[in-house]
Amino acid sequence: MAAHYTKKDARFQVEFRSSDRAPAHGGQLALNALWKHFGLWERVKRARALDPRIHKGKGYDPVVYVAQVLFCLTSGGVSLADAERLDEDGSVKALLGLEKCPDQTALGQWLRQVGAAGGWEGLRHINRDFVQWTLSQAAPGRYRHNGRVECFFDDTQLEVNGPSFEGAKMNYEGNLALSWQTLWVGPMLADSVLGSSTESKESKSSDQAGNDVSGCLLALLEQNHRLWDKAQSYLYADSASSAGKYLEGIAEYFGAWSVSYNKWTEPLEPKAAELPEMAWSGVEKTRWRDGTEHQAQYAWFRHQPGGCQTPKLFAVVRHKAMEGELFWRYAFVTCQEQTGSPQQAFEHHRLKGDKERAFSELLSDLDLHHPPCQDLKANRVFYALATLAYNALMAVKLIHLPEGEQPKRVRTLIRHWLLVPVELKRHARQLKACLYLPAGWIAWWRGFLAQWLPQCRQLGRIADSS
Repeated sequence: MAAHYTKKDARFQVEFRSSDRAPAHGGQLALNALWKHFGLWERVKRARALDPRIHKGKGYDPVVYVAQVLFCLTSGGVSLADAERLDEDGSVKALLGLEKCPDQTALGQWLRQVGAAGGWEGLRHINRDFVQWTLSQAAPGRYRHNGRVECFFDDTQLEVNGPSFEGAKMNYEGNLALSWQTLWVGPMLADSVLGSSTESKESKSSDQAGNDVSGCLLALLEQNHRLWDKAQSYLYADSASSAGKYLEGIAEYFGAWSVSYNKWTEPLEPKAAELPEMAWSGVEKTRWRDGTEHQAQYAWFRHQPGGCQTPKLFAVVRHKAMEGELFWRYAFVTCQEQTGSPQQAFEHHRLKGDKERAFSELLSDLDLHHPPCQDLKANRVFYALATLAYNALMAVKLIHLPEGEQPKRVRTLIRHWLLVPVELKRHARQLKACLYLPAGWIAWWRGFLAQWLPQCRQLGRIADSS
């Protein structure tokens, strides 16, 4: 390279101005348009459980609380205190149509009152409708894999500090935690239940602390199956969902699925050991999960777990280290409607790792590892709103963003797409929003706003940056 590049100290003047007219949240204009087109604000107004006020003409309408939390979470905020700070930004409030926002004390009180009234169930219903609406708007190729709608069920433990958190139980690590059981449809979080992992307890499907962490699986499948009924579908689940009653429920709602099976292997290992050599595939060298080299062979067989009406198909792999091990170890996956070899069944099931990473990204990008309230029902309302916020970001990505933007995670979308400088100007009672965008994104924003905010008149030329 002939040219030479280095770093020099820049000399410049600094001038400070109030941010009232130029906040860095211009991207919220797009999310507000998306939610309006879906009809979110009208749905919130019609949901009686979201409005605990006795005098409806006083105080904040529920749509203010919902909008405040959603805009906070989709702007990088993580707490009720962050949501309160929205009231300090007059320009953002003007852009979003909010006159005043409640403080964190009022927000917490609203969460508790709405939770006690069952409002979190109404938010779950709204979220399910939003997921269905999004999937109907998006190109199927963006959320289907090999023509199938891939679903995923998983639980995570949200650790809390102090004994006063309602519903918290001791988890397998010896820490107080709440159980968040989630059902994913494609890349979207279709539904979830936050609660105590011991509300539904079954010893043989429990974790090491004796807590059933799949107790909500069957109810979630029953309430959400319309999201995948009209297409080919596939479900991934881990071993916590391998009890017989769960396998029967999964088979009722899915034509194809795979579930990790490592809880009750006592009857399976002797059966696998009795398989004839001709049932096993050829020996293959493979790098195992611990990084060591193993030799592995794969086979099919059928077994009827307790609680199942019919035998289930199992893929089994026997493996041992290339050096230092004399006896085979076994791993199992139970599955339905698998084509190809048992090795391919294991490889397909490993795609569950991508779903687990998406769940991890949700928890870290929106900082949902620790519930904000001591009241369980209040936390349920908050996590229902967080689910809706996450799905809104996924909706914009699936429906509108270019193909090259599809792999980006939530925090990247917030940083590069939502944190857009916008300057507000008023002239003759007209409000004008000037978005400061990279040149390559101006055409995209024009098209987006023309579709979702046709009532906003766009100026025909690019304003001079000077």
